[in-house]
Amino acid sequence: MIVEKITQLIDQGEGLSVEFKESHTKLNKEVYKTICAFLNRNGGHLVLGVKNNGEIVGIVPEVVEQIKKDIVTTINNPQKLNPPCYFLPEEIEINGKKIVYLSVPESSQVHRCNNRIYDRNEDADFDITDNSSQVAQLYIRKQSTYSENQIFPYVEYDNLRSDLIQRARKLAKGERPDHPWGELDNKELLNSARLYHKDYKTGEQGYTLAAILLFGKDVVIQNVLPHYKTDAILRVENIDRYDDRDDIRTNLIESYDRLMAFVAKHLPDKFFLEKDQRISLRDKIFREVAANILIHREYLNPFPAKLIIEKEKILTENANKPHGHGLIDPSNFTPYPKNPVIARVFKEIGRADELGSGVKNLFKYSKEYSGQDPKLLEDDVFRFILPVTPQATMQATMQATMQDDRLKAILNFCKEPRSRAEIQTYTGIKNRDYFRKEILNPLIEQGLLKLTSPDKPKSPKQKYRRSKDRIKK
Repeated sequence: MIVEKITQLIDQGEGLSVEFKESHTKLNKEVYKTICAFLNRNGGHLVLGVKNNGEIVGIVPEVVEQIKKDIVTTINNPQKLNPPCYFLPEEIEINGKKIVYLSVPESSQVHRCNNRIYDRNEDADFDITDNSSQVAQLYIRKQSTYSENQIFPYVEYDNLRSDLIQRARKLAKGERPDHPWGELDNKELLNSARLYHKDYKTGEQGYTLAAILLFGKDVVIQNVLPHYKTDAILRVENIDRYDDRDDIRTNLIESYDRLMAFVAKHLPDKFFLEKDQRISLRDKIFREVAANILIHREYLNPFPAKLIIEKEKILTENANKPHGHGLIDPSNFTPYPKNPVIARVFKEIGRADELGSGVKNLFKYSKEYSGQDPKLLEDDVFRFILPVTPQATMQATMQATMQDDRLKAILNFCKEPRSRAEIQTYTGIKNRDYFRKEILNPLIEQGLLKLTSPDKPKSPKQKYRRSKDRIKK
C-alpha cells in the first residue's frame, strides 16, 4: 500500500506539498530546510532517492540506515530545528531501489532551521526570516488556527502528572521498542513532544494547553478550562434522561480509556475475520471515534463533547473549526489537523494513526458492523452518526448489565488481596488469556483494582485488591 502511495506521489511530481531529494550516497543538507518549510506551511511528503524530475535513482543501501538516524537525531536537536519535532522516516524499496520517505505533518508552531524561518511556496523553500511582514503573518496564522499552543506561563512541571508521562513513554515503547522517548527524562519528553513552547514574537514561554490536556492534574485542567468535559451517555430505555452516563473531566489519555470502556460496556462486538485473523470491529471503529472526539476538538469552545448510544444510532458531537461544511465524502476528502501536537502524541502512543486514515477505517469497518455507512458532518459542531439495529443495542444493554454485576462481584471479592488464579476461579472463567485481557486488565486500567506490588507487576506473588476510591455503587 505504501509503495503504491509513494509511486503516485512521484508520478504527481514536485509541488507545494511534495519534494524530492537525490541523496544517492549521502543526505542532502537542504532536506532540513524543506522539513522546516513543510512544518510551517501545510505539511508535506519528502522522498529521498529521487531526482527533481521524478527519476528514481535510489540510495546506496549501505548508507540508508545512517541517513535515517541522522534525520531523527537532527529534527530532535533544538540547535538545528527549533522547536524540535519527532516523526519517523520510512525505508521503502521500489523497483529494487532503496528510498527514504518522510511524511511531515503541519505543525501548530513556527519552526526555525539553523535559526532561520522557512516557508513553502509552489515547489520551493523560501527563507522569510528577514521579511518581518511574512513572519508576522505566519505567527498570526498559527496562533489563530491552533488553540492547543496557547501558553500558560504560570503552569509548572509539578502541575503535570509524572505517572501519565511515564505511561506515555511505556506505550510509545510498546509501539516501537527503540522509541526515542525511552531515552528522555520527563521534561525532555515534553519538549520533544512540543508541549513546552516559546513565542518568539512576545518572548512568552511555558507549558501549552496541549500539555495540560494530555498530562495535567484534574484540578489544573478544570482551572484552565472550567467548561471542559466529555459526556458518554446510554439512552435506550430512558430516552428522556439516560440509562447510564460517564461524565468525563480528566486528562485526554484517561478520557480515551473511559470512552472505550463505556463503549465496550454497552455495545456488542460482532465476530469478524480479516485475512484469517479475528479482529474487533467495535474496537476498530470506536478507537477512531474516541480519538476524533479528543484530538480534533476546539477546546476553547464551551460546547461539551458527547458520545450518545441510542436504540437506532450512535452519535458523537464535538466543537470544531471547520475547513468545509456538510457531509464528508471519503473518496474526495482532504484531512486537516485540528490539534497537530495532541494528534502526534496520540499517534506515538498507539491511540491514533496517520491523519486521514481514520475516515477510511470508519467507512471500511462500519459497513461490516452495522450494515450501513456512517455519516460524518463537518460544521461548527462535528458529528459522527452510525445507524444500528435496536435489537443489537438492546442485546448489548442486557449483556452490559450482566457484565456490570459480575464486575461488582469481583470487586466485592477483592476487598482482601487476591491472586489472579483466585479471582479467575471465583468467576469460573477457564481461559487465562481471555480473563487477563477482558476482565483483569480493564479493571486495573480503570483504577478499580490495585496491584499489591505495583513495582513488580509480573511477580508470581502479585495480588490485587479493590481500590477504595473507585468502588462502583
